[in-house]
Amino acid sequence: MAFPTLRQSGRRRSSTPGLRNRRSFAALPAVVLLGTAALSACADPGASASGDASGAAQTTAARNGVVYNTSPDQQRIRGEKDAALAAKVPELIGKDGKLTVATTAGSIPLSFHATDDKTPIGSELDIAQLVADKLGLELDVQVTSWENWPLKTQSGDFEVVFSNVGVNKDRVKLFDFASYRAAFMGFEAKKSATYDIRGADDISGLRVSVGSGTNQEKILLAWNKELEDKGKAPATLQYYQSEADTILALSSGRTDLNIAPYPSTVYRENTRDDLKVVGKVNAGWPSETLVAATSLKGNGLAPVITEALNSAIKDGSYGKVLERWGLSEEALPEAKTITEDNYAATQAAATASASAEASKKSS
Repeated sequence: MAFPTLRQSGRRRSSTPGLRNRRSFAALPAVVLLGTAALSACADPGASASGDASGAAQTTAARNGVVYNTSPDQQRIRGEKDAALAAKVPELIGKDGKLTVATTAGSIPLSFHATDDKTPIGSELDIAQLVADKLGLELDVQVTSWENWPLKTQSGDFEVVFSNVGVNKDRVKLFDFASYRAAFMGFEAKKSATYDIRGADDISGLRVSVGSGTNQEKILLAWNKELEDKGKAPATLQYYQSEADTILALSSGRTDLNIAPYPSTVYRENTRDDLKVVGKVNAGWPSETLVAATSLKGNGLAPVITEALNSAIKDGSYGKVLERWGLSEEALPEAKTITEDNYAATQAAATASASAEASKKSS
């Protein structure tokens, strides 16, 4: 796959295998996000796994007590059809009896390929399954790349995206959202590192890997501008073709830090011997945001998904799914529909709530 040429703040393009480009802060054009390699092809040092007769690992026992089922046979937690909700599904979406869901299958434990290297599994798809069940629809999962889901959702190829999509001011102009999980990003480093990442000053002069076109990239670009305004050295941002390449670079010392969805960094901290989490930031920094099911703006699907999620929260199936994947700390008490019309108010309420919670903890 060819990648676009980028302006690199006076730096030469790297020839390091797997490394797409590196850059300090600058006004940059959009670039292609890292690819969606099957993570199951990469062994995690320190993981305790059991397998089948073929030798393929079927479960991974993590130090946090979670036993991750990585086999194609997921035995998912299922929901019951709600006839009233099923009747609310927009006709154009429900007429084929399927809920077509897009996911990127690129990050354990959220969305990734099973040990057969072809079946998409993970917490995102388990939540999607609950929604489909509640709406009386068959779950139809379509794996796509991050850069393609917006266009294909707009074109109608995908009806909803479950792939750790965070709500932001740009996306609400094109899509509607049904929130289902807190949104945090984690910084991870080698076990021997002494970093404590809390803000811009803590990444000055470091090499940080990040996915292009993501909320976490926006955070780093903003932090780099803050550093440059202070006369400090910005971080050098590094972009890899896949998460497997990124983690290899991190573990081998070719990058100092990686910023990724917090659940993925926690997974690696608990299943590997060489990496640890060294920081956590809300994905909507400096405000708050949420992870949400993403559907085409104005097509009427988001409110129905919100109701389905709230039904799953009420009956306990939602909590069981998050517990299964070690994500209970990111559970929401209530799902909400977020659109361009209510985005500002929703953000203000979330930020106020987070500030109040932080004050309570510090007192």
